[in-house]
Amino acid sequence: MDFFTAQDHARRNTGRWVVLLLLAIVSLIGVTTLVVAIALYMMGASGSQAQPVEQGVLAMLSWELLVAVAVGVLALVGFGGLYKQRQLRRGGRVVAEALGGRLINLDTRDHDERRILNVVEEMAIASGTAVPAVYVLEEEGINAFAAGYQPADAVVGITRGAIRQLTRDELQGVVAHEFSHILHGDMRLNIRLVSLLHGVLLIGLAGGMMLRSLRFRRVSNNKRDNSAAVVLGLGLALTLIGYAGTFFGGLIKLAVSRQREYLADAAAVQYTRNPQGIGGALVKVGAHAKGSHLSAPQAAEFSHLFFSQGVSSGLSQLMATHPPLKSRIQRVLPDWHGRFEALQPAPSEQEPDTPGAEADPRSHGRRMGGMPTSPEALFSMAAMQVALGAMGQPDPRHLQKARDVIDALPATLVEAAHEPYSARALIYAMLLSDDDAERTQQLAALEAVALPDVFAALHTLKEQVARLDVQLRLPLIELALPALTSLSTQQAQHFRLCLERLIHSDGKVSLFEWTLYQLLLSHLSERHGGAETLTLEQTQAECQRLLGVLAEAGVALGQAGDEAVAAALRAAQASLPFTLSSLQDADDMQALSLAVERLRRLKPLHKARLLNAMTRCVEHSGVIRAAEAELFRAVADMLGCPVPPLLEEPDSDTHSMG
Repeated sequence: MDFFTAQDHARRNTGRWVVLLLLAIVSLIGVTTLVVAIALYMMGASGSQAQPVEQGVLAMLSWELLVAVAVGVLALVGFGGLYKQRQLRRGGRVVAEALGGRLINLDTRDHDERRILNVVEEMAIASGTAVPAVYVLEEEGINAFAAGYQPADAVVGITRGAIRQLTRDELQGVVAHEFSHILHGDMRLNIRLVSLLHGVLLIGLAGGMMLRSLRFRRVSNNKRDNSAAVVLGLGLALTLIGYAGTFFGGLIKLAVSRQREYLADAAAVQYTRNPQGIGGALVKVGAHAKGSHLSAPQAAEFSHLFFSQGVSSGLSQLMATHPPLKSRIQRVLPDWHGRFEALQPAPSEQEPDTPGAEADPRSHGRRMGGMPTSPEALFSMAAMQVALGAMGQPDPRHLQKARDVIDALPATLVEAAHEPYSARALIYAMLLSDDDAERTQQLAALEAVALPDVFAALHTLKEQVARLDVQLRLPLIELALPALTSLSTQQAQHFRLCLERLIHSDGKVSLFEWTLYQLLLSHLSERHGGAETLTLEQTQAECQRLLGVLAEAGVALGQAGDEAVAAALRAAQASLPFTLSSLQDADDMQALSLAVERLRRLKPLHKARLLNAMTRCVEHSGVIRAAEAELFRAVADMLGCPVPPLLEEPDSDTHSMG
């Protein structure tokens, strides 16, 4: 299943599971109405004059009662869902912290933590996504999860047991499994499901509150006063109804989770081309004394997010959110003997304290680890098609490219990307002009507002950043994003102010400045976007704006004049249901920002067509410059379409975007 089909499938499934949830709520309304009718009958019954129970209860049933109960149940469910949604607004970090997770320090010298960070960074760069924050849960069980609304606010959580017991290949398999959830829309579906189901659970909580209230009621000597009994009965009934809601919720969870887990396992094998990685991790789960069990109080609420079954199910496999462990193993390791052998600790694997090349500015300009560093590097059309075909499913070539990229980065810049102060300085350095006069103006504007320590770091790093190959800039930004997203609200606002002062110091906004600013904004702000419901026909003006700017950018990067712009637009419109024309105001960056924000709401399959149009626009001349490729990837990332890095010599065995 390709990236856009998976996204569309997740979007459609969201609607289906919401329908299932509504059916569950309707059932709860019916049961609750009946319980209330029984309670009202008991309250109104009077000794020997009481009607037969059946007649009395039927007499109490009415449309008015049904509507009143429905309003009450819907209010509880709606309030609970909105409350939980507000709690989860910050994305995956809220989930990780609720489970007791600790954010791993990006500068950690702990070899186990350094190893998992390196694996996550490699997978992120290979996928073309921002590097997610990584949390460690101090649990002995072997488990992991990915949580967030979108890749921009995603986190990866992993237990201490997994870090210690799994080899690097096995960790890579687990991380690849979690990245599949991030890239295929499962993560957003899962976290939305948490909000929806929380409201259902409130019915049970209401029943519990009623039961607890009995402790404060006086016992009446009046035999006809049976209100306490009514409250007791109603409280028990609502508690049972709440458990019924939990049961329905569990059914929806397993319907969501089980098939997606099989798909994520298969994706992990495809990413790594190493079934022993994910397979070995699953075998160790079965062999471990703690299995994948988590002791966190809120583990049950987030059970469908985990790599493996995190909590015990009262009905065993019937209500388990994950497929049977043996079934998962046999799918990735068909020759597995079926036995969970004694667990062997993972061998000690030394990761470098700091990834990246030696901090020697002279190292650039030479080939490092297979990574060409020519600023005029050209890519073929085949390279672009391979990258597009690998969206959501990078393969070992992209993992190797990610390692080469990290190795090609000077160690001082990698270290700087991992620290919030110097990470800001890196971004400022990328925005400095090549022109001496403009750069002096920029530095003066920035010095007036920037923090002294950040400004000092900028002077230390700016020369090395200026020599950085264009292909290494986007990966460096991706490495810096976890440090930047860790900024407090006040720090993030100040960072944004500094960016704006730096960009506007010369009175104009270049395409590169706009791209970098918008890319950062898409990851640092709480923008979960609207529903993906728009079509290409509804966004014709926005498509015209974006493709017109891309065509003009090609001219600025070396193509010849107006005819090149027209040729690029003719190539692009072959993928669209309308024609395109040249822009008269291609430098209007505000209009471009509004266009991209609206295009984020395209339906997944319509985004695929837009990306095809963007591809045709960029590659119409037959060659793609490195700067064009990185601009394309940055804009695609803003649209929620992460594109893996382009390969210099793609294999003949390539993917196809379709």
